[in-house]
Amino acid sequence: MSDALNELAGYVALKQPEAVVSTSVAFGELTVVANLANLEALVEFLRDDASCRFSTLVDITAVDLPERSTRFDMVYHFLSMYRNQRIRVKVAVREDEMVPSLVDIHPSANWFEREVFDMFGILFSGHPDLRRILTDYGFRGYPLRKDFPTTGYTEVRYDEALKRVVYEPVKLVQEYRQFDFMSPWEGAEYILPGDQKGAK
Repeated sequence: MSDALNELAGYVALKQPEAVVSTSVAFGELTVVANLANLEALVEFLRDDASCRFSTLVDITAVDLPERSTRFDMVYHFLSMYRNQRIRVKVAVREDEMVPSLVDIHPSANWFEREVFDMFGILFSGHPDLRRILTDYGFRGYPLRKDFPTTGYTEVRYDEALKRVVYEPVKLVQEYRQFDFMSPWEGAEYILPGDQKGAK
């Protein structure tokens, strides 16, 4: 299997030299690192070329790496049912860059790109309807960015007195604020029930 993937990696790199930055095979999967400017041409080639035929877009997601200048990695997964192979395409993207939409090449990209926009705040140029899809109306921030607070900014609850849903700023109870995030097995300073037995 790895021989076939290495052969495919060499073929894609040979046919799309301006798009492919690097290729690697790990855990039985081929990963192609591409540049943003040639993403659409590469994806179209992978779909249409007789030796590839990656006609199914399985998923689009992103990875947030805030310490890098190219903060995000866009990750695309494709399947060739004709060759029984999968390929992963990764593209590094700066926070201020727009990613070309793949909706014209793979219509299923529509909702995937909306999810990535909603969760990471990455913008897609040429997308027909780029709006939030998972979070609520008026939601602020992007939940899967690593700088987004784990508690969020607002909480939603149904108010029985008002007979409607109300939005309120998040209020942390004092016990939660002082939680030390340590596992009891990793040296928490308070004594838990049963600890005195292990001290003998």
